[in-house]
Amino acid sequence: MTPIITIYDNTRHREPVISLWKSVFGYEASHNAPGLVIDKKQGQEDGLFFVAMDQTAVIGTVMAGYDGHRGWIYAMAVMPEYRGQGVGSLLLAHAENALSARGCMKINLQIVEGNEAVAAFYSRCGYGTEKRISMGKRLPENIGDTDAASEFGVGENDSRCR
Repeated sequence: MTPIITIYDNTRHREPVISLWKSVFGYEASHNAPGLVIDKKQGQEDGLFFVAMDQTAVIGTVMAGYDGHRGWIYAMAVMPEYRGQGVGSLLLAHAENALSARGCMKINLQIVEGNEAVAAFYSRCGYGTEKRISMGKRLPENIGDTDAASEFGVGENDSRCR
């Protein structure tokens, strides 16, 4: 079985992708809600959101981003029953080629700590661990989640970094 990699189409792929992401990632934080993530990505209109199809079923996804300096890989997911069959490798190569075609010189990605199987996959694909600290800050005004600010101990009137 060789899946077809295609650009995400909201009318055909939205519900299967949401279902896949919920089953693979769990998504407990509101800023990762699949529908919100898809809507935000669709607003970019950058053509860097891909799905792997087995006939008519979505079996994997990858989103990429490029800011003119670095590329990023996001939301790489493969249905459990298709893992180990090369689907993830095809998706990753497709995203890498799309980024390279835009002039990207380096691709970054993040993995949840402790996810050794995923780290091993990316290592086999040529990615290495870099000495970096990943930091994040949620912007609740763009999420619609008032709890996001309190989770990180920041608020609208937070002046600690000013």
